[in-house]
Parts: sequence; structure tokens; C-alpha cells
Amino acid sequence: MNARIPIACTVAGSDSGGGAGLQADLRTFAFHQVHGACAVTALTVQDTCTVSEVYPIDASFVVAQLDAVHHDLRLDAVKCGLLGRADVVHAVQRWLVAHREIAVVLDPVMVSRHGVRFVDDATVDALRGALLSRAAIVTPNRREAEELTGVSIMTARDLEVAAQALLRLGARAVLVKGGGLGAADRAHDVFAQGEYLEHLVLPVVDTPHTHGSGCTLAAAITARLARGDSLHDAVWGAKRFVHRALEHALPIGHGQGPVGHFWPLIGKPDAP
Repeated sequence: MNARIPIACTVAGSDSGGGAGLQADLRTFAFHQVHGACAVTALTVQDTCTVSEVYPIDASFVVAQLDAVHHDLRLDAVKCGLLGRADVVHAVQRWLVAHREIAVVLDPVMVSRHGVRFVDDATVDALRGALLSRAAIVTPNRREAEELTGVSIMTARDLEVAAQALLRLGARAVLVKGGGLGAADRAHDVFAQGEYLEHLVLPVVDTPHTHGSGCTLAAAITARLARGDSLHDAVWGAKRFVHRALEHALPIGHGQGPVGHFWPLIGKPDAP
């Protein structure tokens, strides 16, 4: 095989339950036939019910991981998920500015689905800085967009307002996710880039098992950028992938199960 394999790296926290974080990212990369590397930013104690502990990794160790994988593998794209602390945000931002050939997706993870806040005010301020403008696209959910912009998001129209506010903060492109809205708007996202704005809407999948859907969406965008897709095509392709993964969500554990990253294989017998 002579064609070069696309390579993406997730800079994110580890989910001990395997449904979100770097575990979800690596499965998503693999689905898209992209080799996945990782730089771990935090260890978490979590399952389908709750997050009980978060152990942050030193900024220097996060950068050392990035140095190692890029020196050896040459990264095409990087997804930034849970960075956790302001010093990590600044360190990763400096590293990415020094490697401008790499496509960057910023998924500013701040609050878990259980309401656990992963970051302090200094980290939110740091995320509003240069890393926001370094990324090809920023993909906050409703709560994260509210944290970054101060916009109260209650309707699909509010998603537009938040997206435009993020562009004014310096983002090059934005996908504000409507998963935290009411049942009718859960599959309603807003994509904005420059003067262009589009509502991305698919039918709502009726499932309580949505753990990792935000991480998965950003990881799918990252994988598609690593493969050479345009940003618009990457966003729509990623949204369709998550839609199918929600249709095949895994009802495991005693809480909110993860989306089915390997949905094409579910129910198929092992190969002979």
C-alpha cells in the first residue's frame, strides 16, 4: 500500500467508561480510516452515571506527547477536547501556532452531561484567546457556547446569535450544537463561517443514550479534515455519522449509554 494513511491526534481527557473523551475520538478516527494518536490531558473516574474524579496532567507532559507523535507520525489534524486548565490551553495553543500546517478542531469541553464543571474561569478566559482563532472550527454545545459568549441559548435562533458572537471573538468557523435544547431541536445545529450561516437539521433520534455524541461529532470533523474534506463537507459528513451512531446507541450500564461508534458492525457475525 503506497497511499499515505491520514493521521489525527486527539488532545483530550480519558473517559474510564469508554464512551466519550479520547476513547470515543479514537474509535471515530478508526471508523473514518484515519490513524489516531493521542495526547492525554486528564484522567477521569466516570461511568454511564456520573463523573466522580478528574486528575489533570501537567502542561509540559501534554506538549511532550504532541512533540513525540508529530515528530514520528506527522499529524494531519488535531482535535482539542478537554484541556482542563488555563496553562494547558496556553501550552497547546503555542504548540499549534508553531505547527500551522495542522488542521485544528476545538471542542471546548467545559461541563459534563451530568453538570460537572471541568474548568475554572481562568480556563474559560484562556479558551476565548488565541486558540479560538487558531482552530479551523470551534464546536461548542449549548452550555459551552453560553460560557464563552454570555448569550443565553433557549431556541434555535439563539444558536445563530451565539455563533455570530463566537465569530466576533475571533473564531474562523463555528458549529454551535443544539443538543441541550428541547426535544424538537436536539438535532438542530448552526454552522457559521464569515458571512455564511446554515442551519443543519436532521430528524431527532429518540434515545436516552447520547454519551459522547459531542466528542464524536468533533472527532469525525477532525478525521474528515485529515482526509482532505472541505470544512463544510466535513461538518455535514460528521453530523450524518453521529446521527447513525445515535440510531445504534448502546444501552449499556445503569445510566446514559454511549453512541454506537461501530454501528456498521452491530449485529453482524464474526468473519469465518
